[in-house]
Amino acid sequence: QVQLAESGGGLVQPGGSLRLSCAASGTISTIYAMGWYRQAPGKQRELVAVIRNSGSTNYADSVKGRFTISRNNAKNTVYLQMNSLKPEDTAVYYCNAQVVITSYWGQGTQVTVSQ
Repeated sequence: QVQLAESGGGLVQPGGSLRLSCAASGTISTIYAMGWYRQAPGKQRELVAVIRNSGSTNYADSVKGRFTISRNNAKNTVYLQMNSLKPEDTAVYYCNAQVVITSYWGQGTQVTVSQ
């Protein structure tokens, strides 16, 4: 079992920045990738960014150049640095951990970009 605890969401003005954190606990040795997804009202959940144990990353086209995913292995924590935020980035952001046969989700953290 893997438990994920997210933090760092909030309200920010357009053009601002936020950093989300996701701390993993439990059988973390089984995790081979971690990522961030988001779900806006009335829309499907979508991948934002993923980082694998190899260190390779992938980003949604809509966030490339603005968001950066990183991790601190010593703290078992993954981060999502979000810069140049836009109103269309408003969503609930979920942390995800991939293991061989399943995946785990955090509870979600709200990010609102508005004047």
